[in-house]
Amino acid sequence: MRKQILLILFVAFLLNSNSYSQELKCSISISSQKIQGTNKQVFDAMRKAVNEYMNTTKWTKHKFKQDEKIECNIIINLTEQVSSDEFKGNLQIQSRRPVYGSSYSSTMINFKDDDIQFKYVEYEPLLYNESTTPNSLTALLAYYAYIIIGLDYDSMSPMGGTEYFTKAEAIVQKMQNSRYKGWKSYESRRNRYWLTENLMNSAYQPVRDCYYKYHRIGLDRMADKLMDARMELGEAIKMLQKAHRAKPGSFILQFFFNAKSDEIVNIFSGANMDEKKQVYNIVSEIDPGNITKYKKIISNK
Repeated sequence: MRKQILLILFVAFLLNSNSYSQELKCSISISSQKIQGTNKQVFDAMRKAVNEYMNTTKWTKHKFKQDEKIECNIIINLTEQVSSDEFKGNLQIQSRRPVYGSSYSSTMINFKDDDIQFKYVEYEPLLYNESTTPNSLTALLAYYAYIIIGLDYDSMSPMGGTEYFTKAEAIVQKMQNSRYKGWKSYESRRNRYWLTENLMNSAYQPVRDCYYKYHRIGLDRMADKLMDARMELGEAIKMLQKAHRAKPGSFILQFFFNAKSDEIVNIFSGANMDEKKQVYNIVSEIDPGNITKYKKIISNK
């Protein structure tokens, strides 16, 4: 009888473990076409190691059901092998958030980090511990895991991602003595340092407030109340204008529009002309690099 009870408890534990799991559903791709004369097996081992690291590390204290996992992609494009275990290249990161009451998923992140460099030893497991200084690869991956999660949480509750942006910022601080680029303020105005600086800077709180209003009050209501939801989306975009006028040219605003410019065009192309003009004037002021795209909003076609 005791064995039967233990068996039942064990099965229940397994079922619970499968029902509530890690936070990310992350697809990993590694390209090494520009690196010649290297044992390609190392890149397959690298992809498997990164995949396991991103998809099995527990990044939060919360329980996620399988259908609640945050879908994301990481594409690592290696362009140079510096030594037997050191690589340079770039990283493309994308993440998505489902919209309530629809089959549509909204792009949260669409960003290319042009300056990555890390060490990887074949078959060495990737491990992350918050209390220690991470190595170059685990730091890079953990940083973006926290950014993905933080933005998802910001879209669900006001300033909900602060805990995870704080964790990302802590990684930046630990990497200040690293010889690898992307972690220091003086290297670029659009790197890992400045992304977390902007996210944690109170001057840019309107951007984070926008993430919540745009997604939770706007997109999540579109299936039920289209016109009201679109009005809320317009109000959310006004928040970005406030941040832009306070500090023009900020990284976090470009980061937002990298993910949202096409979606904004699609949403407001069907609005009334007053809404179209209002949104067009705002986004063309903040994000002039995409003005040709935004002209579709006010086009009659």
